[in-house]
Amino acid sequence: MSNSKVVFLDVDGTITTYENVIPESAKRAIRTARANGHKVLMCTGRSKAENPPELTEIGFDGMIGGNGSYVEVNDQVVMHVHIDADQCRHIVDWCHARGLEFYLESNNGLFASENFRAAARPVLQLYMGRKGVENADQLETDDVMHGMVYDGELYRDDVNKVSFILSSYQDYLDAVEEFADMKVGTWGGAGETALFGDVATKDIDKAVAVHKAVEYLGVDMADTIAIGDAKVDIPMFEACASSVCMGSGGEEAKAAADYVTTDVAKDGLWNAFSHLGLV
Repeated sequence: MSNSKVVFLDVDGTITTYENVIPESAKRAIRTARANGHKVLMCTGRSKAENPPELTEIGFDGMIGGNGSYVEVNDQVVMHVHIDADQCRHIVDWCHARGLEFYLESNNGLFASENFRAAARPVLQLYMGRKGVENADQLETDDVMHGMVYDGELYRDDVNKVSFILSSYQDYLDAVEEFADMKVGTWGGAGETALFGDVATKDIDKAVAVHKAVEYLGVDMADTIAIGDAKVDIPMFEACASSVCMGSGGEEAKAAADYVTTDVAKDGLWNAFSHLGLV
């Protein structure tokens, strides 16, 4: 097909609802588009270990993970940028020294610090509550986080990203200074309301990874589409020829997108695919 498109899909809030439910219409949209000759790749902050079987079973042509640190196309690893062993040790030691609980995101699992499960529970309940999840105050850490490993080795050389629970916004500001050679961000809220800090390799984002995947596929950037719901998706929106934000997405992401579809739980993905002529 000469008019075949390559679609880059965020996962959380785009394919899945914030309760981690995948609408049937979203599965149908992805499968129909692929049957029509289009390519569909996940483009997510998740590492590979965080993808439950229900998600991978939909069928994809590839995955960009760790917000761009990992690129896989047609089961081939095209790019994988790690935090090196020394950087990992530095981050782990810094978190321990400050009494911050954290987890290391790798394709082999999410390796949690000693007290992460208990410390993260109220934080993740707040996070999910902000996303409008019902009975968020009943959730356990493992209900929200897929692929957590407890008692695992924390000095590692296979880490894509480290997330740590903020005791205050100052932890993030200090991390920016401490890890000047790395990319430090926050998630779970804007500014002072942020719940987590994260540390990753510099010069990596979803846009860099999209270009790598497109180059590997040998297609034209003019045939690319990005669909997401959050600020972290904006580089991907800017890189691709057209962009769609979910109706349930953040204001900044909506402003940056070419088109805004309905909420993720209200057939948002199907409606986006339909608008784009993919299904």
